[in-house]
Amino acid sequence: MLEGARTAVLATVRADGRPHAAPIWFELDGDTLVFTTGESTVKGRNMRRDARVSLCIDEEEPPFHFVVIEGAADFAAGDEYGRRNAVEGELLVRVTSQKVVAYKNISY
Repeated sequence: MLEGARTAVLATVRADGRPHAAPIWFELDGDTLVFTTGESTVKGRNMRRDARVSLCIDEEEPPFHFVVIEGAADFAAGDEYGRRNAVEGELLVRVTSQKVVAYKNISY
């Protein structure tokens, strides 16, 4: 489920503690999930303030699988990435798994 570019739902924490969920595209770099977002987006602002995140990746066709990953957002090399790709205000986000829950073949 984690090979190639995939979509996930990213959950971040708003300033008042409420969750915020948004779809993202990500790739894997070893065991690290990597994606980009604008620093002025809700998810970008949330992660800069509180690095805790959760991602849900699912397979929408039978027999249905999903993975939930909890971790913390890291912005190392984000400025360099933005300059290299000429996208001002773009954040390169790296999430290393701290907890993983996965279920395979939920329904046939």
